Amino acid sequence: MRSIVTEGRAARSPWMGRPLHRFAVPLPRFTGEEKKLKAKVQVFLKPGVLDVQGKAVEAALHGLGWADVSGVRVGRTIEFDLTQTDAAKAEVEVKAMCDKLLANTVIESYRVEIA
Repeated sequence: MRSIVTEGRAARSPWMGRPLHRFAVPLPRFTGEEKKLKAKVQVFLKPGVLDVQGKAVEAALHGLGWADVSGVRVGRTIEFDLTQTDAAKAEVEVKAMCDKLLANTVIESYRVEIA
């Protein structure tokens, strides 16, 4: 611990043990015992659904000189950490998340990867 010498005695610095900024959040300490799983969900439109954003990207690529590009489809990737340690249970849990929130299953499909 650093100390400041004032009038012949050591005084504790007023900044010791305090965050650097009032909005600073302390990082969680990793003990090495907890193994977190990472989930990666790729959501994309089903083949029969018109991908308007993909058509716009394709037109922009043609306008920039890449005329040999076709069939552009645009999707999204969602990544997050899980505290679950069993990969099979985590996959079931993430698929439930996709069915309820992350994907519109009427027009979208999804792919789940657990690592």
